[in-house]
Amino acid sequence: MKDPRMDLNPNPLVQHLNKLPDDFTREDIIRFVRENNIQQVNFRYMAADGKLKTLAFVVSSYAMLERILAAGERVDGSSLFPYIDASSSDLYVLPRFKTAFLNPFSEIPAIDILCSYFNNKGLPLESSPENTLRKAHQALKDKTGLSMHAMGELEYYVFYDKEALYPGVPQKGYHESAPYVKWDFLRDEAMLHLAKAGCLTKYGHAEVGNIRGEEQGMEQYEIEMYPVPLEEAADQVALAKWMLRMTGYQYGVNVSFAPKVIVGHAGSGLHVHMKLMKDDKSVMIKDNKLSDEARKGIAGVMKLAGSLTAFGNTNPVSYLRLVPHQEAPTNVCWGDRNRSVLVRVPLGWVNVGNMSHVINPNDKSPEVKIEENQTFEFRAPDGSADIYLTMAGLAVAARKGLEMPDALKVAEDLYVDVNIFSDENKKIQEKLPQLPTSCYESAERLINDRADYEQYGVFSPGLIDGTAKKLKAFDDKDLSEKLYGKNDLIKKLVDENMHCS
Repeated sequence: MKDPRMDLNPNPLVQHLNKLPDDFTREDIIRFVRENNIQQVNFRYMAADGKLKTLAFVVSSYAMLERILAAGERVDGSSLFPYIDASSSDLYVLPRFKTAFLNPFSEIPAIDILCSYFNNKGLPLESSPENTLRKAHQALKDKTGLSMHAMGELEYYVFYDKEALYPGVPQKGYHESAPYVKWDFLRDEAMLHLAKAGCLTKYGHAEVGNIRGEEQGMEQYEIEMYPVPLEEAADQVALAKWMLRMTGYQYGVNVSFAPKVIVGHAGSGLHVHMKLMKDDKSVMIKDNKLSDEARKGIAGVMKLAGSLTAFGNTNPVSYLRLVPHQEAPTNVCWGDRNRSVLVRVPLGWVNVGNMSHVINPNDKSPEVKIEENQTFEFRAPDGSADIYLTMAGLAVAARKGLEMPDALKVAEDLYVDVNIFSDENKKIQEKLPQLPTSCYESAERLINDRADYEQYGVFSPGLIDGTAKKLKAFDDKDLSEKLYGKNDLIKKLVDENMHCS
């Protein structure tokens, strides 16, 4: 019997091989290459700058193809990670077959495969982003019996030559439709590419930011994914950023994930939704309310919130976004459906009944059982994030919360149900812990919390030291105060970091 998950599956490899990606083998990849006249194979892997790198192979023989799929290839680790010494920098990159997809941009028929790093002893590289995430997720499973699913909300701007027809209203772009937005087709095209690459996209829409400069316009969009196991969630975000940039490149426009493109206008975040799982079932809700496990997980994020910015907010421009009154968090707190908090618990289809039959009374179709969709959303990260290390950090934080004896009290103390930026709630805001205000402060928080990240061998000491060193090198302590009112210097900083990861 055919697996129902293959019905309507847009991935060409799934349809041709008649199997799901988790079951792909080396022989399957070779078969697809042979039967579809594939002439090139591209290895892709994440480096310290948060961008996917490429190693391209022309398929010259099946023996050669089998060798690179089985044994990978050498790369120079010191050019990919600044904390790896050039004297012992040779690494291997090995393809993960389940990530293979047909490249939608290459003029030469090509398949691309995401890779993992191995050291000179043939062991997973201790400090590589994807291996750190794998270790973090495994430690969560081993120590708590729970796993985590996650999804990213990826916000970005498209820069285009301004036109007069149907101008958009500044700061009023949320869910706007054409013709008042001009680049929704680019978003839709990228979403189709992602679906064909095996990514589970949930939806796309226009976001708040709609800016009309003197010479060009800027439109903000968002693509949101479906919750999947943590490692897959990071892969999906990494691919989404690459595919959006490539699609923009084809149309001659810049796509930017920078935290800010113009001060005073909506910034771009990379919110991460999470849900805790046991035996492939959510444990987020019990007796129609948020479970103790969910509250403990949130408490862990509260405890490590400051140091999590070391992975999710890695550029000085990040801290031009994390300011009050911009739907971006500055305080460490959480709440239900509250967009002024650091961790938000959004609507989750709990206790709502069959809403469809209310407005479609003649529809006699059986009620569709909605799976447990409740998540909690970490709202601090932005497009500068190393998405693998960010999600690894969130797994560490959730594990910490589940292990803390006072986690439920921490969750209770940091819960707020009001807009903390309003004048009448100023006293509440003043009592709450604060997020860092610079990369320098973020690095200090990371060093202070390093024992939590290094516990169980998840984050390597070298990775922690290297991350802190990179952040402190920006020398941006008190930068917001130094730049206050100096719009030309702010613009220069933003322009320099338009493609920060």
